[in-house]
Amino acid sequence: MNDARRSMKLSQASNSALDPLSDVLDVLGARVTRCTRIEAAGNWALAFPGLDRLKFVALLRGQSWMLVPGGSPQFLQAGDVCLIGRTDYAIASDPALRPVDGRDLYDGPQRDVARLNGDDTIAIGGTVTFDGANADFLLDMMPDFIFVPRGSSASGTITVLLTLLSEEVGRDMPGRAIVSARLADVLLVEAIRTHAADVETGDMGWLGALLDARIGRALAALHGNVAHPWTVAELAGVAGMSRAAFSAEFARRVGQPPLSYLRAWRLTKARTALRQDIATVADIANAVGYQSQSAFSQAFRRAFGLSPKEDASDGGGGHPHGPPDGARPACRDAPT
Repeated sequence: MNDARRSMKLSQASNSALDPLSDVLDVLGARVTRCTRIEAAGNWALAFPGLDRLKFVALLRGQSWMLVPGGSPQFLQAGDVCLIGRTDYAIASDPALRPVDGRDLYDGPQRDVARLNGDDTIAIGGTVTFDGANADFLLDMMPDFIFVPRGSSASGTITVLLTLLSEEVGRDMPGRAIVSARLADVLLVEAIRTHAADVETGDMGWLGALLDARIGRALAALHGNVAHPWTVAELAGVAGMSRAAFSAEFARRVGQPPLSYLRAWRLTKARTALRQDIATVADIANAVGYQSQSAFSQAFRRAFGLSPKEDASDGGGGHPHGPPDGARPACRDAPT
């Protein structure tokens, strides 16, 4: 790769002007890799295992129940959307029913629609996966289960997206897979930000922190210039808070201290750039804020257990979370 092209791509990878949510989804390569549909009537209950992915389930017609371990059954009606993290879950006509393994209904190519005794209830699902082994950064900060009711602030937008998605998933037309995936990408982001906006942000973790007037400013500044030698005092100044108050509030909301978050994001961005082979290790280290390659390599090994070059060569295959890059064919890799 010539120096000019390498410099351009490295700049795009390491100095994103996107907002923090867009930045994270972009760097992690978040994408909908399968869209599915279920049509059911009578008594039915399907269970699915937890995976390193995000999942959305949206009800288009009728009603059903969503069940996750440790939570109360969630009643769903047409227009409701659920976002599911790593947890196991079940969807059923009655929460008292014992679910069967739902994966068999979608096991195989071209098996994206499951039909069970009628179509009184219709739901669609989308599986969101991530490039390589970087899913941890987002999934560790996301709730296992998010419910976005049809009466939410963006219900009109979500309704339009659900209608378009239903039409695409339910018909066999050229380009169906890519159109469904793009619509599902938009639905995912719309559901996340709608939930964050409609729920008291003090209890929303990282998502709520993005919308907080003070912590959100600090996160936006950090993501906007990850290579800057940020200090807690400087980030506190951006937030308009004292150093002590900012540190405590950031850790409470985000789940880790400001500089720990910064270090984790720097290394996550660097890992993506390394696997894309867009620059040398030294250039990537500098682009994400490390003054020396040795300091970067030591931090990288502590975080991921491998040196930067070893991790890039491994491609995620040796990491406990996520298959190697390229192992996920579009819209074919995971059940509902």
